[in-house]
Amino acid sequence: MTSVKMPAKSTSRAAEAQPTRALAEFLAALRYDALPAAVVARTEELFLDWLASALAGKGARPVRILEQFAAQMGPSDGPSEILTSRRRTSPVFAALINGAASHVVEQDDVHNSAVMHPGTVVFPAVLAAAQETGASGKDLIVAAVAGYEAGVRVGEFLGRTHYRVFHTTGTAGKLAAAAGVARLLGLDADRLQHALGSAGTMAAGLWEFLRDAADSKQLHTAKAAADGLMAAYIARDGFTGARRILEGEQGMAAGMSSDADPRALTDGLGTRWALAETSFKYHASCRHTHPAADALLELMRVHRLKAEDITGVTAHVHQSALDVLGPVTDPRTIHQSKFSMGFVLAMIALKGRAGLADFTEAALRDPKLRAFHDKVRMALDPEIDRAYPQRWMGRVTVTTRGDGTIERKIASPKGDPDNTLTRRELEDKALRLAAYANGATAEEMKKVIARAWRLREERDVRGFLSD
Repeated sequence: MTSVKMPAKSTSRAAEAQPTRALAEFLAALRYDALPAAVVARTEELFLDWLASALAGKGARPVRILEQFAAQMGPSDGPSEILTSRRRTSPVFAALINGAASHVVEQDDVHNSAVMHPGTVVFPAVLAAAQETGASGKDLIVAAVAGYEAGVRVGEFLGRTHYRVFHTTGTAGKLAAAAGVARLLGLDADRLQHALGSAGTMAAGLWEFLRDAADSKQLHTAKAAADGLMAAYIARDGFTGARRILEGEQGMAAGMSSDADPRALTDGLGTRWALAETSFKYHASCRHTHPAADALLELMRVHRLKAEDITGVTAHVHQSALDVLGPVTDPRTIHQSKFSMGFVLAMIALKGRAGLADFTEAALRDPKLRAFHDKVRMALDPEIDRAYPQRWMGRVTVTTRGDGTIERKIASPKGDPDNTLTRRELEDKALRLAAYANGATAEEMKKVIARAWRLREERDVRGFLSD
């Protein structure tokens, strides 16, 4: 296996002084032959997981509105496919809609320490561009790895203070999409750096939407994918962007973070692969609910408890869980219910799961779920907060009838790299996601699954679902 030619070691003074440049040089030099086999395999798994998540967004109101916008503003045909409608359009509109669709049902992947969803911004952009350029599966894989490397590292760089206000998937996600498409287009380090600069100056995404159940979360991923793609294409043609968009005196860190760590941008480049660290989502809810959900599941299994045995639940959480989930005190929409610790733990207690088909309008009105929701509280746990975001530990304390108290702790939620989903589980998940909104038939998905498992052998990645 050949190694990536590194322009400078991540510990060098040059990389420390100009981390955006060092990152751009690494991404521009990335080659398929430098990727470990495990990273290639993981990319194929993440691609399938993303594509199925996009199909599950079919028919969702925000997606329909964006499809209507694309039909009015974009071309009626083109090289890139919109997965939800089977129509074709230009790369930028395909990236826009597929990016929104894949973030609707909260089943797309997540990277713990970056606290972002890389797949929902990287794959819409690189697939759209790959279909426009006639790229191969290997090309797509390298581009995706580049996108994950950039996005995850930027997310880690911006830190926890950024995440309190900004949705990192929408901000770092624009640079992730730009890096992936830039690598697919074969941009050199200079132009790739300009692409990052243009993406960074467009970066946006605020958490305020959670308070009134607005549709902004899908807009964040849609625009991250589309704007990142745009940044790469215009950089190819000579459009310049800020060279120090991340660490500059008026760059992203200066305006969006108070704990930025430039070392995160270059540490371990070529040896530590961010894509391989990415987690799959098991429950169909915000990832901040998963550690407590898994801990409650395990506690009820071990102690053979039923929901009616429980009089109270304390979910011990990190601060970011309080920041994101805290505003949702009385969920009134399906999307809000996925960001409610009380509602998700009510699902776990009463149904034994928090699956895709469980979050419904009827569930929102279910008096038993509502009653259990009211028994749940969150509490900041210093140990869990110290471990976060590198580890998303879970702990719940349950009180039972007769005032008994039981506690359960888990080290990693299901889906993390050290507690991952098997390929069989990923296939089952993909089939469920495709069936959820009739995005694809079982027979169609079996073909998609087979194609995903041999993505590295594909000569052309056009036409996954459209003719």
